[in-house]
Amino acid sequence: MDYGMIGQIEKARLYAQEPERVTFKELNVTFKGDHNTYTITLDSSGWHCTCSGFQSHHICPHIMTLERLFRPMLKIAPLPYAPGQNVVSDVEKAVRYAEEKDRILFNSYKATIRGNNGDHDVSYDQGTWHCDSNSFRLRGVSSHTIAMERLLKGMLPEPQQV
Repeated sequence: MDYGMIGQIEKARLYAQEPERVTFKELNVTFKGDHNTYTITLDSSGWHCTCSGFQSHHICPHIMTLERLFRPMLKIAPLPYAPGQNVVSDVEKAVRYAEEKDRILFNSYKATIRGNNGDHDVSYDQGTWHCDSNSFRLRGVSSHTIAMERLLKGMLPEPQQV
């Protein structure tokens, strides 16, 4: 039995119970809306969505959904409502979408996790994980990557069977 791995799993459980430990730096998500599929990104320049609502108002129910779901992990202020935006409808959609997590698929992200022994950078890109921790270098998995898998459960692609 690998007691080191047992410790990693236990730490991951604790980290996942405290999502405020995570700070998303970047993300790229495919979002299945009611009428189309959109790409949402967050990077140093802010939020972007390929939907027409975002193009005209710089806010949309898709981003509002991600803000709702990942508020403790974003560390940025929510986007303000915009003049001409159908706020009531968009908020209602965002609330509904947040309950339907199968609409969201993470393509990639970069985050920092505040661990018990310091901060660690964790990333996911099209099925490839990376973490700057020693555990990840040794095992290819760490408490940080396991915690992110727990936090994003159902929103990451299923691993390909070989």
